[in-house]
Amino acid sequence: MFVNSSISMQDGSVELQQMRYVVAVAETNSFTRAAERCLVVQSALSHQVARLERELGVRLFERTSRRVRLTPAGAAFLPAARQCLDAAERAAAEAAAAAGEIRGRLEVGLIPTVAAVDLPGALRDFRRRYPHVRISLRVGASEDLVEQVRDGAVEVAFLGLPTTARLHGVGARELARDRLVAVVPPDHPLAGESTVTLRRLCSEVFVDLPARTAGRIQSDQAFSAAGLTREVAFEVTTAYLMSRLVEQGLGVAMLPSAYAPQLSGVTTIEVVDAPARVEYVIWSEGSCTPAATAFLAILDIPAGAGTEEPPAGSG
Repeated sequence: MFVNSSISMQDGSVELQQMRYVVAVAETNSFTRAAERCLVVQSALSHQVARLERELGVRLFERTSRRVRLTPAGAAFLPAARQCLDAAERAAAEAAAAAGEIRGRLEVGLIPTVAAVDLPGALRDFRRRYPHVRISLRVGASEDLVEQVRDGAVEVAFLGLPTTARLHGVGARELARDRLVAVVPPDHPLAGESTVTLRRLCSEVFVDLPARTAGRIQSDQAFSAAGLTREVAFEVTTAYLMSRLVEQGLGVAMLPSAYAPQLSGVTTIEVVDAPARVEYVIWSEGSCTPAATAFLAILDIPAGAGTEEPPAGSG
């Protein structure tokens, strides 16, 4: 299979290498750093960008002695340039896969509290088997990762959702169900208790994730269903930071029980009427890249599988 290195235009051609240079300059805001990233001398990179600008008949960058930034034309050109580069890389990866070689990129998204899968171990096994694949990890909120998989920015993602959530537009496998536990400072009055209820917890000040995020919704729904209200004094974006604020006595929190053993400096307590969450692995509902398909196979998940129930005893 042959991948053409240029895209014909009425006034000339745009080469993939030129688009790589434009993307590198846009991402680094520097011709010098872009040249270093692309492993070429700066004069060669600048020449190719200038040549492309002449062919297009527009300036892509504003250049001053202090900075480089995209012009409106450059900002309009950039998304399509990235798409072309991605398509070319995908075509090369598909051709290599047809010949029995897995290469290209693998973008993996995850929430920090993933517990149902030994992700470092899976990545280790994948790397040993497919050393020519470049792996990128992207940490984010579950709802953002779903959108990124739908948009193709991330190929495989691990996330946690409330039991009421439904996934659409992505392939998915349910991995496990887990219940939240209370997380309190070691010197908290509840620290010596073996169990606690939502009614008792609602009188505490909480540290939690931002409102309307998947990780927050599961707790909000549980308190609402019980007819209870609570005060969330601190909103933070990671479970680790939540635990550190709890350790300092700034509030209590609720986190997945499977993740809680990783925390230090805090005490966890079983919540009798705790909310539950579901961990999923998701992937593109369309065609997976060869690298994504191979990674899912490491997890014993066929890329064409739909949402399935978790193994017995995983909840």
